[in-house]
Amino acid sequence: MVTILILAALFALLLSGIPVAFALAGLGFGLLAIGGFSPLMVPQGLLSAADSFVLIAVPLFLLMSNVLLKGGVGRDLFAAVQAWVGHWPGGLGIATILSCGIFAAISGSSVATAATIGTVAIPEMTSRGYPRRFVLGLLAAGGTLGILIPPSIPMIVYGAITEESIIALFLAGIGPGLLLMALFIGWSVLYASLASDYQPSPRASWAERRATALRALPTILLAGTVIAGIYAGAVTPTEASAVGFLGALFIVTVVLRTLDWPKFRDAVVESMTTTVAILLIVAGAKVFGKAITLYRIPQDISMFLSQHIETAGLFILVVGLVLLVMGLFLEALSMMLIMVPVLSGALMGLGIDPIWFGVFFVIMVECALITPPVGLNLYVIQAVGKASMGEVSAGVWPFLLIMLLSVLLIFFWTDLVLYIPFHL
Repeated sequence: MVTILILAALFALLLSGIPVAFALAGLGFGLLAIGGFSPLMVPQGLLSAADSFVLIAVPLFLLMSNVLLKGGVGRDLFAAVQAWVGHWPGGLGIATILSCGIFAAISGSSVATAATIGTVAIPEMTSRGYPRRFVLGLLAAGGTLGILIPPSIPMIVYGAITEESIIALFLAGIGPGLLLMALFIGWSVLYASLASDYQPSPRASWAERRATALRALPTILLAGTVIAGIYAGAVTPTEASAVGFLGALFIVTVVLRTLDWPKFRDAVVESMTTTVAILLIVAGAKVFGKAITLYRIPQDISMFLSQHIETAGLFILVVGLVLLVMGLFLEALSMMLIMVPVLSGALMGLGIDPIWFGVFFVIMVECALITPPVGLNLYVIQAVGKASMGEVSAGVWPFLLIMLLSVLLIFFWTDLVLYIPFHL
């Protein structure tokens, strides 16, 4: 009964419009006060949330992402990929997804990926006869690759919560990320072949291919260096984020010369704003998590699940349905910070690998990014494409079904997630 009342109070606060960070921290403080626990736990929780070496990677990856965004790297990536595959059937759709995947590997942010690639891909695809709803849905879904393909900011947060290896989480995201890209590309090719107004792109000349490839090469090398450094154990994810930021700064100021002081200042301010928002939510979740732990809510939920849910498949199904519902009114990071501490205790008893569960959780969070009314990628594409929310929402449903299909595939084929981190 206490658990139901606490969850009801939390959702009431969130639905009333109170920012997530303050709703979590305020409710946590109230629970500590009512339970007679020391109020010193609140500042201790806030300090412990910020005092994390792992979370230093968040502002640095955001800086890398925003510096590349302001430096126009997205245009260069899209132009290079389009020059090589744009003339294929559904080539612009393929170029869009490949560009999203490459930019995801250097940003760790879905919103940055959707905004960067969307700016150049939407006008190009609509001018070639792709239906506008399809284009908007493709960009909104393609942007979600930013939090699955490493480096991934939500995976960093998940690793910090569960104390699992962030390197293993990054590597586990590679297989499902490539799977999702392949499924998106397959649907794009099929859709283009059925669209009546589709116009194939002309084949680019070899000179154009070389020129665009050379311009995009430094960025691709940066992505490869960051991922290879983490995979080889040469750098930690936090150190890799610092290397990535410095590499991004070098590319856009020395190699491409596309970043001036006002753009750099904007990148720093936007990164700072996002970082503060993330850390406030993490701090609020820390206080709330401390409170519900003292009330033994995670333990009670774990016991309830172990007594009433006997198979891993049923547990995943229930969690997936709950996350789909929560995604209608909660943003991605909030879902993770609220749900993971509650659910992680039940994983061991059901034989669910926490690394696999982290990837599953991130894919479900991706679904939340493109489900109205709170899906952040919907708002990004709406702004970039100057479209209505209804138009964008109508275009994402096929891709939402594809993402749910990928969840089904990784459930029956667990090696798709676990083979790279544990067997290579």
